[in-house]
Amino acid sequence: MAALFAGVALSMLNVVDRVGADDFQGATHLIDFEQGIFSYSKSEPSGAVARLDADLRKGLLNPRYDTNHGWLTGLLDHLKIPRSSQMIIFSKSSLQRDRISPTTPRALYFNDDFYIGYIPGSPILEVSVADPTLGGVFYSVDQGFRERPRLSRSEQCLECHASGRTMGVPGHFARSFRTDESGRMEELSDVSPVTHRTPYSDRWGGWYVTGAPVGFAHRGNQFGSKEPPASPVTDLSPFFEVSRYPVQSSDAVAHLVFEHQLHLHNYLTRLHCEARIQLSAYGHLDYLRNQIAAFLRYLLFTEEAPFPVALDKSGAFAREFSQVGLRDSRGRSLRDFDLQTRLFKYPCSYLIYSEAFDELPVPLRDRIYRQLYNILTGRNSSEEFRSLKPADRLAILEILRDTKRGLPDYWSPEGGGLSDQTSLDRAPDVKPPRKP
Repeated sequence: MAALFAGVALSMLNVVDRVGADDFQGATHLIDFEQGIFSYSKSEPSGAVARLDADLRKGLLNPRYDTNHGWLTGLLDHLKIPRSSQMIIFSKSSLQRDRISPTTPRALYFNDDFYIGYIPGSPILEVSVADPTLGGVFYSVDQGFRERPRLSRSEQCLECHASGRTMGVPGHFARSFRTDESGRMEELSDVSPVTHRTPYSDRWGGWYVTGAPVGFAHRGNQFGSKEPPASPVTDLSPFFEVSRYPVQSSDAVAHLVFEHQLHLHNYLTRLHCEARIQLSAYGHLDYLRNQIAAFLRYLLFTEEAPFPVALDKSGAFAREFSQVGLRDSRGRSLRDFDLQTRLFKYPCSYLIYSEAFDELPVPLRDRIYRQLYNILTGRNSSEEFRSLKPADRLAILEILRDTKRGLPDYWSPEGGGLSDQTSLDRAPDVKPPRKP
């Protein structure tokens, strides 16, 4: 099966140098997720993909088969994956690389849980999910017509999807390269993984991108020795046969959300694994302080690359993505876009509502809530969160109070907040007995 973002491995030294400076020391070290308490390959996935697979097997779901796109559009519709999330990639960065080129590119679609890869004429769809406890889990769907589609799990994708690029756990990542005329990647030009911290001038090599205006410099829409387009690309038909795809765009805003989301999903999986290891070994999480602080920096976009120019927020993807957001009593949502100087109006990731966040071990989730509360209420005024303006902190606090289930009582206005003792990072956890 083709891995969604796989490619020839980059030097591990380069990965560690680049990623370690942004996350935390050891963030790229591979966790032994096949042994002990994890048993990745032997464990049954949970969450959204388990529900999908159960519905398919029981005959409760019969997606429509499309003679043009196979099972793609039926699955997109059932999973509520917007077609406007379509991103087009022409670099040969998949195990299906022989099918991919600038004239026969691959399309990717996503929502908060699922990623689907599609190549016209390919016998399979690539389907993967961010599982709440296992991280990235990968499947293929045979594109041949039958009564209903069938998910086939694959471990082959882990050759690239469990590495330093994915924070040492099964996950997803995006890359950016220069390519030749055929889409073959120039490995020395690799920027990997691409996250919301990556400068825009380094992004989107090997991808087609629409909706990026003049002044939003990037590496997209370029291959071989051809000069980059003189003006922003709005029409992809000069590059390939767009009628073979559900929509005719590769929206810049979708790319930005996608790049943020991939890394945060990996972060959640990494923290989940680290916490289980530490609780099993020591009965506490005192050694995760740096990891939790780094996670909160990413969750709150404190190191987000600033926009060089504004993007248009009237496109189909921006509209559809925002519409599904949970809204507080004042109509605000963490899915509201800014797109003037940054991605979101309220800089806290919408994935705080995800099953992956809610399934974090309770002692870890409690620590995250305590530290997040201290940041949003101004108790934590450390330099690493200084970029968060008081108005943003207050707005995020109020939105979460109205919309996030399971918040501790002290988050409510009537809850009295944290006492000086419980507000400390080393506040007591609910600990299992220590091993002798």
